[in-house]
Amino acid sequence: MSVLTAESAGAAPADEEPPDTGERHRLTAVTGLAALSLDAMASVAYGPEAIVLVLAASGAHGLGFTLPVTLAIAGLLAVLVASYRQVIAAFPDGGGSYAVARTHLGVRASLVAAASLVLDYVLNVAVAVTAGVAALTSAFPELYDDRLWICLAVLVLITGVNLRGIVESARAFIVPTAVFVVSILVLIAVGLFRSGPVSTAAAAGHASVLADNATTVGALLLLKAFASGCSALTGVEALANAVPSFRVPRVRRAQRAEVALGAVLGVMLIGLSVLISRFHLQPVEGVTVLAQLADASLGHNWAFYVIQFATMILLALSANTSFGGLPVLLKLLARDNYLPHVFALKADRQVHRHGVLTLAAVSAALLVFSGGDTNALVPLFAIGVFIGFTIAQVGMVRHWLEQRGRSWQGKALLNGFGAVLTGVSAVVVTATKFEDGAWLIVIALPLLVAAFETVHRAYARIGERLGLGRIPDPPHRDRSVVIVPVSNLSRLTCEALNAAASLGDEVRAVTVCHPDAEDRAQTEALARDWALWNPGVPLIQLTSERRALGRPIAAYVGETAATEAGTRVTVLIAEVEPDRLWQRLLQNQRGAVVAHAVRKDTDAVICRLRFRIS
Repeated sequence: MSVLTAESAGAAPADEEPPDTGERHRLTAVTGLAALSLDAMASVAYGPEAIVLVLAASGAHGLGFTLPVTLAIAGLLAVLVASYRQVIAAFPDGGGSYAVARTHLGVRASLVAAASLVLDYVLNVAVAVTAGVAALTSAFPELYDDRLWICLAVLVLITGVNLRGIVESARAFIVPTAVFVVSILVLIAVGLFRSGPVSTAAAAGHASVLADNATTVGALLLLKAFASGCSALTGVEALANAVPSFRVPRVRRAQRAEVALGAVLGVMLIGLSVLISRFHLQPVEGVTVLAQLADASLGHNWAFYVIQFATMILLALSANTSFGGLPVLLKLLARDNYLPHVFALKADRQVHRHGVLTLAAVSAALLVFSGGDTNALVPLFAIGVFIGFTIAQVGMVRHWLEQRGRSWQGKALLNGFGAVLTGVSAVVVTATKFEDGAWLIVIALPLLVAAFETVHRAYARIGERLGLGRIPDPPHRDRSVVIVPVSNLSRLTCEALNAAASLGDEVRAVTVCHPDAEDRAQTEALARDWALWNPGVPLIQLTSERRALGRPIAAYVGETAATEAGTRVTVLIAEVEPDRLWQRLLQNQRGAVVAHAVRKDTDAVICRLRFRIS
């Protein structure tokens, strides 16, 4: 009788660790909120204020419509959350509106959705960082002249955290997120039940921007207020874009995070709007509406400064939403051959490093271009995301019409209603902000789509030449000649000939001789040493009247390929691999010159071998 042990049965021994599947580097519902919803959470700092600033053009009578406009935005938020729960379930590989459109609306619609999301994500980083630094410079005016450098420093910090992994960024940002949300909820709760005089210390001495003698509110003004307030909805789609970043079961965790985001954001938006109406607040220059609400609810004390500081931190860190969502979207675009394949590569800790670094570089350029000024970027914000919203809703209607299934009519109706709402919102937002800079988005969007299509055509041509998707001919062996450029005798020369002898049937060493006396003497010395060494490889001397290096070698390679039909020609260029990165500056770059000339003028295979000489 044999005894069956756990090890003989194929089970891992008890002292061995289970294989790393990468799940510990993925998100839970809670850490997903911290990593991917900061943009949406932070929008309560500027969403209600954007509404109030527009309605202030109609005076106190106009401010009375703050709550109705906010309720309309909250209703749109509820529709979006319900819709994106369905997107998460239908497209668990992420990609959001891009994935939906690619499946149900065609390639062009999917590229428009992807381009709109890319623009929104990049602008979100720039706006978030500048808004956070603006809050800092408001508290410390002496830092105002250094705001650009502070913006770049914040961007470097966020990029560094994200290069360590999305879970690391979630852990780093979960505390400030919790402090901000709890502070806002406490502000609302205290403000709703507060009685007695209201503090106005924060707004004291600041001029009101409220219009005088206005008694009517037009539909156009309400639409403009709605469009401005819709900036609070950016970031709602980020969770659907990054479903693969969640732990198993990914769909369920992402859906829970989406619902939690919608609930918290809706409560904060409505609660703050109720307090604006209750306290009859007016927008003033130099003081945010949120600061006035904190002053009115909690008084001008330590609690007031806690809220201001938490707002400043979260605004700056809300750029993390883009770092969580955009690299996943870029990965999908690269997978479909619309971006360089390098964006699909993952580093340790499930990091799409190239996507993170590219986002940081483009955002830094925007910060430099705007001088760290939020007002220069805000008019461009939120337009792209509404285009993505609309495309996703229309695509989901097609999805339910094709898939049907349980209760599909109600789901299709929900998505259709959402498509109408977001489509109208996209038109309104673009029209009302067109002269303020939105025209740049109208130009950038088709240019980005054209860039995607250009990359795709390039990959298609490469694939056609490589015969991708077709069964190739059986492999066969051709006679091969390996040509090795040399300039002197050394250990590197010996290693190069050894490698060449392993690669080909015949090896030829070539050296270029120039007509002046010094070079001719060096060539003659090399020929004498070569004869004494006698490696069994001929040394061919090529003459160059113009002191060129690469062209004579390329001409000889081309002549060899033409005269020796059926022979495969390989050029082996041996180079030293330095021990230190800075030592590359000491190299003469002869190998790069030869490789460029051979690649340009011939079809020979180029083999650049780097030898580390210890």
